Amino acid sequence: MPLTDREMTVLAEIKDWEKKLLDYEPNDLRITYERYLETGFSMLPEEVRSQFFSLVDNWLFHLNAIIQGAQFQLDAKERILATARAFDSGVERIEDLKRLEIDQLNYIAQQQIARHRLYSFAQGGMSGTGGALLLGADIPAMAVINLRAVQLLAMTYGYEVNTPFEMMTSLKVFHTATLPPRLQGESWEQLLEELKGERDKYFYEGNDQLTDSTWLEMPMRQLLKGAVIALFRKRMVQGLPLVSMAIGAVSNYQLTRRVTEFSHNYYRLRYLMDREGRS
Repeated sequence: MPLTDREMTVLAEIKDWEKKLLDYEPNDLRITYERYLETGFSMLPEEVRSQFFSLVDNWLFHLNAIIQGAQFQLDAKERILATARAFDSGVERIEDLKRLEIDQLNYIAQQQIARHRLYSFAQGGMSGTGGALLLGADIPAMAVINLRAVQLLAMTYGYEVNTPFEMMTSLKVFHTATLPPRLQGESWEQLLEELKGERDKYFYEGNDQLTDSTWLEMPMRQLLKGAVIALFRKRMVQGLPLVSMAIGAVSNYQLTRRVTEFSHNYYRLRYLMDREGRS
């Protein structure tokens, strides 16, 4: 069916965002840093690199599955459905959310986005206190927060993440959102390419490899943040390490901002594509 005027406006907003993504040109400093990182990692034996990325992929896959079945995620799913029923009392399943209008879904999505950005800000502030336990838990905690956000945004737009295709797609959306900006455009196009053909896919038939040396920037930035926090944690302001807490909070907030913005645009676009493709 043809898109409404409001849906066309939202589609135009997504296309403007997409153009900026595809036209992004990194500065020389960022290119040098990323190449140095990739070159340094390439010095390791091929077998070690393969095992490392295989372990990371398996960890992300199992973490994604654990989050999906966790009680806090099931409770969040019920909250999404309850909010959707305020607009349409006939909503019973996640798939029924596709009946809602784009602005109604955007309202629900913005609640999830704001909540998870706040979680990241708070997590960063706590890790910024410099405690060894909190610093060590920072990367796993950020993975949980951001994977959870991607899953909930998928459900908000009517995509249940308990099928092989949607599980792998949510992981690939997370992966792309955490890539260096210069690589996101190509990965975005690959995500859209996988949507062509049969709709409502159940099994995933694409490349199931996620991480490689190009993805290392995100975890390395988190480790660098930890080192900076450790450096500033003894600089107290009224008994609190405010400088290191601010570094942790802002860094984590910016990461979740990137992930939620990317994920929101991806699932909004899928919703509009499906809506336009319905007979």
